[in-house]
Formats: sequence, C-alpha cells, structure tokens
Amino acid sequence: MTTFHELGLSNDVMKAISRMGFEETTPIQAETIPLSLQNKDVIGQAQTGTGKTAAFGIPLVEKIDTKQDVVQGLVVAPTRELAIQVSEELYKIGAIKRVRVLPIYGGQDIERQIRALKKRPHIIVGTPGRIIDHINRKTLRLEHVHTVVLDEADEMLNMGFVEDIEAILSNVPTERQTLLFSATMPEPIRRIAERFMNNPHLVKVKAKEMTVPNIEQYYLEVQEKKKFDILTRLLDIQAPELAIVFGRTKRRVDELAEALNLRGYAAEGIHGDLSQAKRLSVLRKFKEGSIEILVATDVAARGLDISGVTHVYNFDIPQDPESYVHRIGRTGRAGKTGVAMTFVTPREIGQLHNIERTTKRKMERMKPPTLDEALEGQQRLAIEKLLSIVENENLSFYKQAAEELLEEHDSVSLVAACIKMLTKEPDTTPVKLTEEPPLPAKKEKKRVNRKSGQPTEATRNRQPKKRRVAR
Repeated sequence: MTTFHELGLSNDVMKAISRMGFEETTPIQAETIPLSLQNKDVIGQAQTGTGKTAAFGIPLVEKIDTKQDVVQGLVVAPTRELAIQVSEELYKIGAIKRVRVLPIYGGQDIERQIRALKKRPHIIVGTPGRIIDHINRKTLRLEHVHTVVLDEADEMLNMGFVEDIEAILSNVPTERQTLLFSATMPEPIRRIAERFMNNPHLVKVKAKEMTVPNIEQYYLEVQEKKKFDILTRLLDIQAPELAIVFGRTKRRVDELAEALNLRGYAAEGIHGDLSQAKRLSVLRKFKEGSIEILVATDVAARGLDISGVTHVYNFDIPQDPESYVHRIGRTGRAGKTGVAMTFVTPREIGQLHNIERTTKRKMERMKPPTLDEALEGQQRLAIEKLLSIVENENLSFYKQAAEELLEEHDSVSLVAACIKMLTKEPDTTPVKLTEEPPLPAKKEKKRVNRKSGQPTEATRNRQPKKRRVAR
C-alpha cells in the first residue's frame, strides 16, 4: 500500500493530510494522484466511500498558486449536499496552504454568494445550475481555471444536467486538466469524455463490499407520530455513551435536537446550513462528551470522523443503501462493536428490504419498548451505579450516617429510596415534531430541456433511478 509520503507532496499539504489522520492511500488515491500531478486527464470509475474526494482534492490543492487571486480549480457536483461535503474536505486539505474554497449551490442566497466571490476564492465547488447562473451574471469568471473536476457524473446525467455540464466546460480554457469521476460509465458520459477530455487515463476501482460486520443492526416498525417516544425509551434503556441520531431534513434535525433537550438529554444538531465554526464547535463538544447525542443529516454523516460512537439511530430511514452504510459506519470502528437501529414506517418496508439486499445483511426486528421497560432500564443503570460506588469508593465517612438511618428504617426501604433517587424516570413532556412524509417509491421523472421543451438526453437514455433530494 502506498503512503502519502511517497507521492512527493509539499510540506503544507502533507501537514494537512496528517492532521486529517490520513496515512496510507486508498486504491483510487494511489492511482489518481500521481497521474493528476502530471496534469493528465483522468476518468475515475469509483463508488462513493472509496476516497475519491481526496483523490482529486489533494493534487488540485497542490497545484493552486495562492499568490494568484483568481479561480484556478472548479469542481462540479450534482447536489448541494455533495458540494458542501467536497468543499469541506478541500478546505481541510488546503488549510495550511491557505487555499480559499467556496461552495455555490441553489437554495442559498445568491447575493451572499456574489459577495463571497468578490473575495477571490481559488477553488469553486458548485452545482451545475448555480454555476451557470453565476457565469451568465458574469459574477464567476473561469478564464484562469487549470483543473476541472466532474464528481458523480452519472448522478448529474440522471438529474438531467448534461447540457449544463457541456455549457460549463465550454466556458473553461481548452488548455486544462479534466478529471471525471463516476460509479458507472453510460454512453452519454463516454461522449462527454471523448469531446472534452484529452487522452484520459481510466482508473477503475472495485466497489467496496457494502458490509458492516461489527455492527448489530435492528429495525423497529413505528408509526411516524410515535417515533420520538420510542427513541427516548431506547435511549433510557440502552444508555449509549455517545449516540448519533439521523434525520432526513435540516428542519427535522433542529426539531429533534430541541425536543431531546426538552426531555432532559444533552443533544445538539448539525446540518449543511450551520457555519463551519458552529459545526466544529458542536463536534468538539460531542467528542469531549459534554453532549451525549448528536443529531445529524446525511451530509454530516459523510464527513464525520468520531471514535467512541456506540449507537446510531436512524430516526428517518435513509434515501438509499449507500447513505445507510455511511450512517451506521460511524459506529463499530477500530474493531469495536456498535449498535444501529432504524425506524421504519409501514409504508417504508420496501426501502428496508432494498437496504438489506444491498448490504447482504438482514436486520433483526426489535419490538418497540414500553414505558415500563424504559423505567426498568433506568433502574438497572441506577443499580449498576450503586454497586460501582460500593466496590470502588471509600464509604467510611458515610457509614455512621447509614447506621443511624438503619436504626429508624428498614434496609430494603433505604436501598429502594437510593435507587429511586438515582433513577432518571422517563420524561413525558409533550413535544411537537413536524411529520415527514414517508419516502416515495422510485419513479421515473422526465426532465425537459429548458430551451426546446423536449425530454433531455439523460431522461431518454437512463434507467429509472431515484433522485437524491437536495435539502
């Protein structure tokens, strides 16, 4: 296995990579980085989770001239979640070198983006529609770009962005390096490669088997309105040291974090709308243990690097099997075991079976716990705490008071009072969560060319595939 030290990278980039905890390259990094550093065009056929962001991000950052205050690198991504994720990774790789990275995507205030563009970033990471918008407004100039990356090109094809990609590439100098990453290689992507790339080298990496051997996996069939009470009962029974609760939307994450705090749990949420400073602050508190529950969206799931997570709760079933594997992969690390529980509404059983087929692993059905079982769980924790104090603490200072109490009360009543005092009784404070609709079944959506009104080539050529929803 190749180490990053063998790749001849600059000190600033090497320091950043070490700070990120990277030592050995993944297969796609080992093949792509040397080619990219030689300014070769590369087609990388690889799944999410193979380390492809660093595979193009490290050489891209390496080639940025920070003395030149112009856009030199452009990364095109299909969704705002991926754009945010990629920009965060590039920010970390370029932190010591002081490379300025800016994500631009739909749904964010365009005036704010225009102000940020005036601060002269070196790398732009954006979704196709918003990049085109800035090109047309002349707020984004690409004449100095030397490297273009098309990330998850097949996903962009499926979402009908082929013409946008062609328009973007037409605005970049022809003397450039182009890197294209895609899990599959349908004909329209091959045509893009032939038209816009210069003798590209194909780097093909076998997909990682989507298995998670050290994680106990359960599912609970629960009605939407009962999910939160079931979650709090599980937390009371299982008493996780560090837990991550995954929600489908930013609104869901905010409401869940607030509701958990209302019920007495130390929880905070992270999602794509938080500032980098706020995200880092929340993650630091979670790692230190000052909050016990992290509530997160999928975008956060793909970037988290936290050891010691004992439990993952999928409050909302993820949109696809890949997201499921990324989510539950936050636990069961470094040879330790982990526990993952997925809440499924009756109408989402099909998604559950799809995840099981992909991961080749059946989830065990768990019966939703009752209020009495939650109370028993808290009692058990109280008893364990009492026994630990008896075995490990010096109690001599307290024995005289104990003997005096025993003269007036029987021992069973006193022990029962201690257990009651230490038991966190389940909180039933009413909370209000906005109901999320169940995930839709897969449907083919026709995408229409904005100019001709006809279906796009992507729509005509593709097989039905669920679109990722940008939140």
